[in-house]
Amino acid sequence: MPEDPLLTPLQFLTGVGPKRAELLAKLGLHTAQDLLWYLPRDYLDLTDVRSVRDLESGKTQSVRGKVVDIDYRQLTGGRTLVAVLLECEGGYLRATWFNQVWMYKKFQPNENVVFSGKPKWSQGRWEIPNPEVQHIGEEDDVSSALSVLPRYGLTDGLKMAEMRRIAQAAVEQFVEFVTDPTPPAFRVKLQLPALSDALLKLHLPRNMHEAQAAKRCLVFHDLLDFQIALALRRRYWKRRSPAPVLQTTPKIDARIRRLFPFSLTAGQDAAILDIVNDLQSGSAMNRLLQADVGAGKTAIAIYGMLVAIAAGYQACLMAPTELLTVQHWQTVERLLSHSRVQRLLLTGGLGTKDRQAALEQIRSGTAQLVVGTQALIQKDVNFAKLGLVVVDEQHRFGVMQRAHFSSGAETVHMLVMTATPIPRSLCLTQFGDLDLSINGELPPGRQKIVTSRVSTAVNRAKAWDFIRQKVHSGRQVYVVCPRVEDSFESFSDGLASAEAMYRRLQEDELQGVHIGLVHGQMDRDLKAQQMAEFRAGKIQVLVSTTVIEVGVDVPNANIMVIFQAERFGLSQLHQLRGRIGRGDFQGYCFLFTETDKADAMQRLLALETSTNGFEIAEADFKLRGPGDVLGTRQHGDLPLKVADLVRDEAVLKEARAAAFTLVDSGVLDQPDYAMLKIRVLDRFEKPMELSRSG
Repeated sequence: MPEDPLLTPLQFLTGVGPKRAELLAKLGLHTAQDLLWYLPRDYLDLTDVRSVRDLESGKTQSVRGKVVDIDYRQLTGGRTLVAVLLECEGGYLRATWFNQVWMYKKFQPNENVVFSGKPKWSQGRWEIPNPEVQHIGEEDDVSSALSVLPRYGLTDGLKMAEMRRIAQAAVEQFVEFVTDPTPPAFRVKLQLPALSDALLKLHLPRNMHEAQAAKRCLVFHDLLDFQIALALRRRYWKRRSPAPVLQTTPKIDARIRRLFPFSLTAGQDAAILDIVNDLQSGSAMNRLLQADVGAGKTAIAIYGMLVAIAAGYQACLMAPTELLTVQHWQTVERLLSHSRVQRLLLTGGLGTKDRQAALEQIRSGTAQLVVGTQALIQKDVNFAKLGLVVVDEQHRFGVMQRAHFSSGAETVHMLVMTATPIPRSLCLTQFGDLDLSINGELPPGRQKIVTSRVSTAVNRAKAWDFIRQKVHSGRQVYVVCPRVEDSFESFSDGLASAEAMYRRLQEDELQGVHIGLVHGQMDRDLKAQQMAEFRAGKIQVLVSTTVIEVGVDVPNANIMVIFQAERFGLSQLHQLRGRIGRGDFQGYCFLFTETDKADAMQRLLALETSTNGFEIAEADFKLRGPGDVLGTRQHGDLPLKVADLVRDEAVLKEARAAAFTLVDSGVLDQPDYAMLKIRVLDRFEKPMELSRSG
């Protein structure tokens, strides 16, 4: 047996043994501690189940019964009604839902359910409008002495009754060994029970209030540890070493603004003020700039870089792809065409001679502003006097990578920016050690893009007719496909391929139109040539993959067709749509789809009805979860035990406030908090790079 009883292998628990231990291992449960922290997925609440004859009007109560009838009706005015009749102890009860068609498929004849709500007497029987529903499965022993039955996630071969008995045994044998590293005064202040008490009531609650309070306590501890780790990482970055003081005077401000052929928006000015204050603070800026698609984040970045250059320092802008890097370079060249700032482009495609010349300019300080790919963080790239680094669309740019730019006596200022609006919960977790600036204000004159789902053959034909008319009038079109190659015969045959679509459009829908093709597997020079011809208007329709998702700016391209749109995330669709509507012409986005899945239709409807990237990001987050929204899996990026960022946003905000207060005030460094600090380091030293950031 291990010295710590909580690390006892599950096979030694009462009622488990080797075979059941193998089944529990499939759920990621190996020790008594794992089992104690295994939250029930929900509870069956039987604390106030009444017979029909004991019901009272207008008070929340629960009734258990068997489904004997399921009815669906179309009403006047386009309304619908779903009604379910329960046979219960003491009679019958009817539940009703208006305009919730999906409820019809939630029930099966003869299944047992619990309805909870406020009953009313109607047409000679009791009725509950819009009740909460709890389905009683075969695994639920409703004759149990417990009034609240925890329900756990299972695996094949493991029954719910067995899982409940095992969890109960674990609590009875091991919960007394759980220590709480948070000082009692801290728990009292935040009204938190001790961890051992919370775990006991999580698995063996007497009522739902106890269960919910226990779950909240565990979620809070989980998020508190994570937020303390973020606060420690942020403190390290701020204290690591002195940062250059980069002052902005009225003269510098006026000189920079004269370079822009447009007036900055109020949103851009607010973000610039945040950056200016950081740059002259003496502490290293570590800021995330979120801007909606088309809100002009590059201009904000260029302003900051010019402030650094005016102070005698170098600045660089790093982007994840060569296509986006070249796009930024072209923007810099256009805006600084009348500036004396010395600038260069550094990408992996440079020849040996050109690369060596570029490296020498960077090393000597001759190059004041450098735009590049991740070639900028290679070992042979050494800046003479780097003051500001701007990192674009690098969602996982961590402490170790930031430290690469700060090997000298001073820590460089860091601005991370994205045109992918990030949900609030992710801002407070994955980017929780960064200060935040948000710019959702679009430049004046931008027209709202008309977005339409196209799901029938008739509508597809109409869409292509419309597109042909626009092309003949001089407009340009993006056609986006979810993959590069493979056969494409119909929408139902696998994923739409860019190469097959390129051939098909030439032979069918857009015959006679000059069509180009761009995707990530193409030769670099050919890809650049195709993009150049599209910008010049020589190519009228560009077929592509999502390689054009970020940064591509062709004002005359005002139409986009996205094939199999249901296969993309909402935020990605919003990014793609942001490539159009940048000029003087109305933008049109066609979402080609044949799906009838409810979740996919809900996502596409959200895109049709909103052009606000922040609203869309929140909708995407709630529908798909945090991992898919950013293209990463949650468990790889957010090592949380029990918290759910969609469900627990309110607790997250409380935990963050408590964590940053502990760290920023220095309270966490006091002896009473040593155990809490050790727990945080044990959990997050490696995933959060705390070994480097103390």
